[in-house]
Amino acid sequence: MEYVTVDGEAVPALGFGTASMDTDEQRERAIAAALAAGYRHLDTAQIYGSEPAVGRSVRDADVDREEVFVTTKLAGDNRAYDAVIDSTRKSLDRLGMDYVDLLLIHSPDQDVPHEETLDAMNELRDEGMIRHLGVSNFSVEETREAMTHSEAPILTNQVEYNVHERQDDLLSLCIEENIMLTAYSPLGVGDLLEDETVRGIADRHERTAAQVALRWLLQQPMVAAIPMSSNPDHVRGNFDVFDFELSTEEIGDLSAIDGDLDDDLASKLDL
Repeated sequence: MEYVTVDGEAVPALGFGTASMDTDEQRERAIAAALAAGYRHLDTAQIYGSEPAVGRSVRDADVDREEVFVTTKLAGDNRAYDAVIDSTRKSLDRLGMDYVDLLLIHSPDQDVPHEETLDAMNELRDEGMIRHLGVSNFSVEETREAMTHSEAPILTNQVEYNVHERQDDLLSLCIEENIMLTAYSPLGVGDLLEDETVRGIADRHERTAAQVALRWLLQQPMVAAIPMSSNPDHVRGNFDVFDFELSTEEIGDLSAIDGDLDDDLASKLDL
């Protein structure tokens, strides 16, 4: 396993996402496969319906709770101060846990000031119900705003990020400010895994296109990735990415698929 170190925490750089699965049986089978494969970072949310399955899977696995980094996220109608506190308590009940490692604002809210939501999240942190806090789907400007309103550091901004959907300005900010960028949909949608450049590099390494797409993310500073699959074979395959590395040239070729890199980010990535 590789780690992203931020706010004194070594976060497993490869996590497992639990959205978009239809049944608890499907979720628990996939999460069990993930934990057995070696994943120690699980991502859920109040709106996913997967918190109970995450909790049961961790309890049933041959792994201590303290070894698993668990993230959940506030639903859209749980941004006001009291709603943050109450809904997080309910999340902990659904998870069957005393705390979560990370609580995120799931997306920006135009109705409730971020300051109010973050004040409540800091209170939860002080009370030990969450260990860290962060945001999701925030722009560069919104991330900067969150930083000014939170007593505790913003541990991460979780956004869509992959070979076909780059986040140059945001990643530059995260590198500068020691914020983890957590990439959801790291394998993209549609034709990413059929991309000629991705497949060519995969063939060269005798790897799958998915493994190359994940490796591209993990070799960037401050980046974690949370692939998701209900197929246990894919779950295991996505974890098998720690015994090979892409060359600087290969990273550059993959980075150029979505257009030229921002000069500032290219410098930060030594490309």
